[in-house]
Parts: sequence; C-alpha cells; structure tokens
Amino acid sequence: MKLDDRQRRLLQRTFLDYQPTADFLDHPLVVSRAEGLYYWDVEGKQYLDGIGGIFVATLGHRHPRLVDALQRQLGLLTFAPPMHGISDVALDFIERIGQVSPGGLTYVKPFSGGSESIEAALKFTRQYFRQTGRPGKTKFISRYLGYHGATFGAMAASGTGRRKSPFEPQLGGFIKVFPPTHYRDRFSSWDECNRFAAQSVADVIVHEDPDTVAGVLVEPIGNTGGIITPTEEYFRLLREICDRYDVLLIFDEVITGYGRTGAMFAAQTFGVTPDLLCGGKGLSSGMVPLGAMLARQDMGMAFDGPGDAGVNFAHGHTFAGHPLACAVGLAVIDEIVTHDLATRAVQLGERLAAGLERLRQYGVVREVRGRGLLRGVELVRDERSLAPFPELGRALKRTALAEGLILRIDPSWFAVAPALVASEAQIDELCDRVDRSLHQALDLVTRQGHTA
Repeated sequence: MKLDDRQRRLLQRTFLDYQPTADFLDHPLVVSRAEGLYYWDVEGKQYLDGIGGIFVATLGHRHPRLVDALQRQLGLLTFAPPMHGISDVALDFIERIGQVSPGGLTYVKPFSGGSESIEAALKFTRQYFRQTGRPGKTKFISRYLGYHGATFGAMAASGTGRRKSPFEPQLGGFIKVFPPTHYRDRFSSWDECNRFAAQSVADVIVHEDPDTVAGVLVEPIGNTGGIITPTEEYFRLLREICDRYDVLLIFDEVITGYGRTGAMFAAQTFGVTPDLLCGGKGLSSGMVPLGAMLARQDMGMAFDGPGDAGVNFAHGHTFAGHPLACAVGLAVIDEIVTHDLATRAVQLGERLAAGLERLRQYGVVREVRGRGLLRGVELVRDERSLAPFPELGRALKRTALAEGLILRIDPSWFAVAPALVASEAQIDELCDRVDRSLHQALDLVTRQGHTA
C-alpha cells in the first residue's frame, strides 16, 4: 500500500514493535477494520489473518458474543476502585477461569496482559518463599530463545538476545538453559534429546544450590525459538525435578492458552499441571487488554492472615481486573466451552499441519511442528545440509503481505495460528496463500542470487 504524507509523517513520530521505521515504510501496512479472520487496510485490500494479529484473536475479530458482552458491561460499570474494592464481573471471571484451569489452579489475579501476568508470577514466587520461611529461594531458571514479555522482570527471564541487549544490565537472579532444539542434532531421537534438556535443568538447580532456586519458567510451546514443541515426557520430567528440589514450575501460556493447542491450556494438552500459570493475548480475543495469573489455592492462602499482620500480595496494577476486560474474558471462555473449540482446534490443526507439510515440495522445510492451531515451519537452505536460510524468511515477509497474508515470520521459521472459529475452507485458503507466498519468496531470493 501507499502512504500519504500525513501517514508517513506520523509514522516517523512513533515506534513500531521490533522493526526499524525505515523498513516498515518500504512495505507499510495500516489497517482500518477487521472481521472474522480478515483485516482490510486503509486502501481496502483484504488480508487473511493467519496469526490472530499476534496469537491474540482466538475467536477472530469482532466476534458477536464478545461485542455483546462488551456492550452490556458498558451500560453497567467501566471501572472499579482497585484500592477499595473489586467489581462483581471480575469475581465472575475469577470463578469461571478457575473452573476450566488445570487442577487446583483456582487462585486468580487478573491483569492487563501477558507481561503483567509474568511479572506478577515472578514477584508472587519470591514473596511466597519469603512468607513460608525460605527467603533464600530467589532465582529463576528459564530457557534461551524463550520470550516472556517486555517489562524488566519478564525480559530478564527471556532468552532473546538482541531484544534484550539494548537494556543491559539485566535484572539479577535469572539463569538460562537451552531448549531441546539446541541439542537435537546430537541425539539419535527427539525423545532422548528432550530427556537431556530436562536433565540440564536439574543440573543447574543442583549447581546453583536448590536452596536459592525459586522457579522454573517455560513456555509449553516456545514461540520465538520457532514453535519449539517438547515431548510430554519433557514436562513430566520438569515436574518431577521441581518437586524434588522444592522449586515452583511456572507455565507461560500467554500464547498457548485458551483452546489453541487442543485443550483449554497446554498444561492439559501435555498432561502436566504447573504451580503457576500465566495467560494473556487470546484470553480476550484481542478485544480488550486482559491477562491472568493462576496459582494453586494453597499457595494463595500463604498470603492470607489477620488484618493487623499486614499479610498481602504486595502487587497491583491500575487496570488489573478491568470490568470491561473481565466481561469479554468470560465470554471468550464460555464460547470455547459451549462450542468445544478446543476439540475443533485439534481437528483443524491436523488439516493445517497436512497443508503445511505440502511445502516440503520446495526442499526448504526442515520441520513442521506444533499442536492444535499453533504450528510452525522451520526453513533451511536445503534438506541435506539443514543450513539456515535467513534470506528466504526476509523475502517471505514481503511476499506474504503482497499475497494478503499476515504471518509471524522470523528469518529461519514462520508460524501460523488462525482463529479457533476458522472454517475448513479458511484453513485451506490459509495453506494456499502460504504456498504461493513461499513460492514467490523462493523466486525472489533466486533472482537476488541466493539459491536454495
């Protein structure tokens, strides 16, 4: 699309997420409306939203049930006084999300998004151990390539390299281990690779001193590493390790939650219940900023005590538990449950994966991975050397937009995460647009002298 002088001037007066303004101005996208699985830009061009905005639009854009819930709440209450009380709809939300959470995670604190939820979990964990007589347990172990948010604590827990380096030094007390994909070429099987990766977590806990380690924080499926999908055994081993050393297991389900992987939460998909679970993004289908931290009820009770003791979770945000957001979150959960959209994510996910597997005809796909309607494709220069092919990913960013397709594209991989309400025809359309975009990207890099 073309920008007019005013749009160009205003774009040069703001910041775009994780991209130079100059690059965006070469291939701009300014959207004006959305419906279902589609965006339209200011010139009227349609785009298929293959990534839910950014893993957000669980039920697509402007879902009628969510619009109705928002409009009803607008007529009742739009803000509650956080230092004095809580809204009735926030209590309804707390009850409802507790009903669909993995076993025992019924202590709920709503927030305005994923980063806030992660930040709260880190603070909750440290305060929990302080209040239960183990104040030395302060460190967190997380993974390289993991991304947990943009605030300082969440960023310190992330292992995203260049996204963090402009803000050095990072907060202390955060230790990284490698995800299973880092070791995969050193083992004869993916299962064995995952066992080694899990054991490395135990080794780090031991060598750091278990009395100083508070939590292990992981995304069940790692986004920024390329939709890294460990085995179920990997999570069972993490659970056993955390239990052995009295360390809290924390799941970052900001992307994987709310039906996306074939269950309400990926914890249920992989069959392992964490001690803390953090969510955001798809919890409101992108309509209103919303997140939540879920904890075991017995852990929450550690923050309960007589009034004169001053025992409380020393944390809060102005817009946490916002009535409008909670009303929409309730509607999202109810829609997923009523129509069993988690099961539908499994069925559509199989169709999506089969469509993406057809990309192997181009000889540049190392792996298609993921669960449900969260899938990733790793790109390589060729199937023999498995060497990275970053030029292809950069070209795909251009060709996908030209094809009217919104994806999450990294130079070495791309991800798709369409809405749970997609039709089979829309899944096929998504795969067709991906195919055409990749074909065009290969043509582009070939013309530029980068052969596959």
